[in-house]
Amino acid sequence: MDRMKQTEGNQNLTEEEKMLAGQVYNAEDPELIKGLCQTRALIYEFNNLHPSKTDEMEALLRRILGRCGEKFHFNQPFRCDYGKNIRIGERFFANFNFTVLDEAYVTIGDDCFIGPNVSIYTACHSTDPVARNTRQEWAEPVTIGNSVWIGGGVTIVPGVTIGDGVTIGAGSVVTRDIPSGSVAVGNPARVIKKVGGEGTMDLKEI
Repeated sequence: MDRMKQTEGNQNLTEEEKMLAGQVYNAEDPELIKGLCQTRALIYEFNNLHPSKTDEMEALLRRILGRCGEKFHFNQPFRCDYGKNIRIGERFFANFNFTVLDEAYVTIGDDCFIGPNVSIYTACHSTDPVARNTRQEWAEPVTIGNSVWIGGGVTIVPGVTIGDGVTIGAGSVVTRDIPSGSVAVGNPARVIKKVGGEGTMDLKEI
């Protein structure tokens, strides 16, 4: 069934509730726009702090993110839409220019490394330009397991799940689920190696 036609039975939900439920919603809803603006103000404040202001940076991120571990680090700049739909685990690290469009939940496990210029997208639009121009859209969550390394310049598209212990090579575009214990590279990313024992790949080969 066309996702843009799945509107029955959701009239009693707010646009945000529809968005988080994976249903078609109005991206121009005033309450959603208000939330975006509030988060952008916090992101602006975070990105313009002096790098020595680590306590202030952590405090702002705890206000922005939906859930975070005890220890984490984001290099400036960082970009996101709502922030509260992002959930990260312990000992998380994100390098420069980490971008997350969190219209759906983005859940990331413990001990995950994010390289520079990584983008995670959950927002979806119709390929029909007439439908797309109505500003009706939907979102699909992204889930990343524990002990995952996402190389620089990687793009992760809506609806993807990445298992535990995965490495995604630099510049890859992840368009499908990646099973645990894998090394995946390319556009679209494909598994080229299993990790562990004889299957372990030297990092410089990626």
